Amino acid sequence: MTKQIFFREVKSYLILTFALCVATLGWSAFIIPSGIVGGGITGLASTFHFLWGWDVGVVSLSINSILVLLAIKLLGFSFGVKSVYCITVFGILLSVLTNYFPKPVTEDSFMATIIGATLAGTGAGMIFVNGGSTGGTDIIAMIINKYKNISIGRLLLLCDIFIISTGYIVFHNIEIVMYGLITMAIFGYSVDMVITGNKQTVQLFIISKKYKEISDYIVKNTEKGCTILDGIGAYSGDENKVLMVISKKKTSSILFRIIRDIDPAAFVTMSSVSGVYGKGFDQIKV
Repeated sequence: MTKQIFFREVKSYLILTFALCVATLGWSAFIIPSGIVGGGITGLASTFHFLWGWDVGVVSLSINSILVLLAIKLLGFSFGVKSVYCITVFGILLSVLTNYFPKPVTEDSFMATIIGATLAGTGAGMIFVNGGSTGGTDIIAMIINKYKNISIGRLLLLCDIFIISTGYIVFHNIEIVMYGLITMAIFGYSVDMVITGNKQTVQLFIISKKYKEISDYIVKNTEKGCTILDGIGAYSGDENKVLMVISKKKTSSILFRIIRDIDPAAFVTMSSVSGVYGKGFDQIKV
């Protein structure tokens, strides 16, 4: 292993550890001590904690360990070292910090929901970005999907809703269930924001008689590439040139300004792109 790879791995594990601390803080300092049952295995472990006083970290680690073994046996998963590291450290941190925060940092349940879910989601997003995983209901969903023709997305949603609904069994309070659903929504949104963040990319198709002027200006002044495609109007039969440009979403307004200044009559479509790989963007990943 070269020094460069070694230091890259060390940096990755440091980021993972920080992310695990952030995620655990959200659960142990805000969500759990406020009596809120969130989604996922941590939410299920919270239910057992509220019912019988079981240690959240120990229960979470135990359930995830069983799920990992089941996944390896039934699905042939090969869990990486980072995932095993994250599952283990997350369980230990949950066990330590839930005892350190017997009461929530804020007495306002709604604020605890927002802050806790944001921290938990942000930490989880950082973990995913750096190649880790904390296990969870996604394993259950994949196992069920193998034997039943139900989409994984729907199974994940059903698992989380079922776990959150157990909050009503514990507290007999519909507000707790609503707080749990809000937690799930904010958690998912935070994860998406961390994963996409400033990397959100858009794809523009530009149809204009002045395509050459637009493409030349984009290439020379914006440090962006531009591809010229041949197009034929289905109704008119006219041949047109179509420009395709890939851009970060935050800089797309510059492109619109250029197009408007050169050809206000240009026809433009813009759509979000889930991933762009190659020179100037992300490296191709498997």
